Amino acid sequence: MDIYTLLREFADSWMLLFLFVFFLAVVVWAFRPGSTKVYKDTANIPFRHEDKPAPEMGKAKEARS
Repeated sequence: MDIYTLLREFADSWMLLFLFVFFLAVVVWAFRPGSTKVYKDTANIPFRHEDKPAPEMGKAKEARS
């Protein structure tokens, strides 16, 4: 058996199964119940400073001093 045939059989069987299980794990992880808060917080990043711009990094340090 040459190497191409061996790799082709592996890709058609075990690798296909592995990638399918990996895909299902990623989907389950993305839609897990505890992730809702994280995703909502991430989605609201552009709207955090609607009334005024975010302070610049250098000015924020000076204002605290």
